[in-house]
Amino acid sequence: MTELSPDKLTSDDQASASEPRQKAPGHPYEKLDRAMRAALARATAGVSPHSIMATWLDWALHLSRSPGRQIELSERAARDAVKLWIYANELAAGTEAIPPFETRAQDHRFSAQGWQKAPFSFWQQAFLSTQDWWQAATDQMPGIAPRDAERAQFQIRQALDLISPSNFPWSNPEIISRTIQTRGKNLVEGSAHFLEDLAHTATQGREPAPEGYQVGKDLAATPGRVVFRNTLFELIQYTPTSKKVHAEPILFVPAWIMKYYVLDLSPENSMVRYLVDQGFTVFMVSWINPTADQADLSLEDYRLKGIMAAIDAVEKIVQGQKIHANGYCLGGTLLAIAAAVMQRDGDDRLASVTLMAAQVDFAEAGELLLFIDDSQVAFVEDLMWLQGCLDRPQMTRTFTTIRAEDLIYARAVRRYFLGEDDLPTDLTVWNNDTTRMPARMHSEYLRGLFLENRLSAGRFAVEGRIVALKDIRVPMFVVGTESDHIAPWRSVYKIRLFTDGELSFVLTNGGHNGGILSEPGHKHRHYRQGHRAADALYTPPDEWLEASEVQQGSWWPAMADWLKDHSTDETTPPPMGGKRRGVDKLPRAPGSYVHQT
Repeated sequence: MTELSPDKLTSDDQASASEPRQKAPGHPYEKLDRAMRAALARATAGVSPHSIMATWLDWALHLSRSPGRQIELSERAARDAVKLWIYANELAAGTEAIPPFETRAQDHRFSAQGWQKAPFSFWQQAFLSTQDWWQAATDQMPGIAPRDAERAQFQIRQALDLISPSNFPWSNPEIISRTIQTRGKNLVEGSAHFLEDLAHTATQGREPAPEGYQVGKDLAATPGRVVFRNTLFELIQYTPTSKKVHAEPILFVPAWIMKYYVLDLSPENSMVRYLVDQGFTVFMVSWINPTADQADLSLEDYRLKGIMAAIDAVEKIVQGQKIHANGYCLGGTLLAIAAAVMQRDGDDRLASVTLMAAQVDFAEAGELLLFIDDSQVAFVEDLMWLQGCLDRPQMTRTFTTIRAEDLIYARAVRRYFLGEDDLPTDLTVWNNDTTRMPARMHSEYLRGLFLENRLSAGRFAVEGRIVALKDIRVPMFVVGTESDHIAPWRSVYKIRLFTDGELSFVLTNGGHNGGILSEPGHKHRHYRQGHRAADALYTPPDEWLEASEVQQGSWWPAMADWLKDHSTDETTPPPMGGKRRGVDKLPRAPGSYVHQT
């Protein structure tokens, strides 16, 4: 097969143009290979052992040819051992002992007061010294692939987190103290929690939402109704709360990897409700939760039958007005693609584009890159070939592994050894309401966007023509979050490299979800905001950060003010659904798709 140059891609290539070359799909040998690979992928929970072995082989071979590095690591091990020996002697003598190793700022496993007393303080320091040595041992070496060095650090951190003294009842002073206080009741309750979780994992059943967190009643409760529906999404229009609204409506495009109501959680932290109260007509895309029967859904389906169909529906309801489009996470990535295609094809229905924690370049895509290489993607593809989709537990496992010390081990200690129940919050209830990913779409996303970074490289085709982000000329409002592990803010900031139009960039504290949920009145919130005029010169992210001023409070009012500045006159609210025939037969918000399990 002849490789096509980027400017000669055909319509058969479509969005990703990146499916791996294989034998004919129906060939018996290919089916046998895929069945074997899929069985292995299921046994390893979708993790490629080949990728892990290649990482450590790369590390070991480069270390073996570096005698200076070996001596350096030996000296470091000796110094760490001496520090521990001195510390142990000071503890034994009862003198003031200064711990030689410090925990990372985000590591709260050893924050209990009991860890300051012997012998627990020594065990803590022994663990931290081991962590310190392995951190140095897996640092970058000349010749080793940077990604392999990062993977080695990540994997050894995962292994060490597993054997941390905080994880075991006999070496954790907090567990020992609680056991004495309750006469073992905490261990009895913890055992019940363990059996409950074990049964839940075995059956993969979905637990009902706890009292006070019902979707449609307590969460996703902003009044509205579904005004359009197809096989891919429901479109929700929210009921206005003012007699006048800004003429241009807002269309939210959330990621299909999540339920939409992260943007409409509790009434006090609902971005939807806030914007409705600010006098905007708000629409929301609520994606289906796909099953194996929808394995062939593609990225192009999500663009055409999703974003473009939603724009068509909004245009019919709010006639004669352009649309403020807002994309969150992967929804923002696809919205950027759709906006570029629209302007390329002379479609001027967008008034602005807002991207929240959304990337268009994946070269610095954070710790998720540690899970992505050709071997790992092939493993996931084989697993999805067997299942028809990437299932909910597999999605959840990837994100919890990134923060294993908090989301896996610390939770296990609290639940199984301290006997504490998980205290629900609106965000954790939403986070547990996971979705699936259709096989074809997820493969195209992983290969075409994440692995091969085709969009920013000028090799991503839609309808046979390359997508150029520079075609986007409508004003843009882009939001990054300071501690985002999924879409690091410097990666989000790169949209400034690939576009030339007017752009405002906001950097807010918090993570991928918590930073976006930054409603007015939320304590300990701050943000930075900068503006770039159309066709202005590029400013590197760290230079922008140094020059930008920290502003206290929520960034939502800044977004609302920006939208108002880019809107025209106020008008009377449009009728719900534009009074189109059949709208009254559709459900009220939050619709039916959000309840799919």
